[in-house]
Amino acid sequence: MTVEKTELPLGLGMALAQNEAAMKQFEALPAEEKKQFAERAHAVRSKQEMRRLVDGLLQRGGGGAEG
Repeated sequence: MTVEKTELPLGLGMALAQNEAAMKQFEALPAEEKKQFAERAHAVRSKQEMRRLVDGLLQRGGGGAEG
């Protein structure tokens, strides 16, 4: 299953749009990891938390930040 733009939480899409390097890292993830990352983003409750999650893509080489 692939994660299409329409399936991404709005905040995740916005955060990725503001961080080109993280967006490229997200796009390089296997489909299942994209799905899992998007699911984690649904639990985010603030802009700051979303930014940390997205920044985690770079810090962990695609694994994302712990939520």
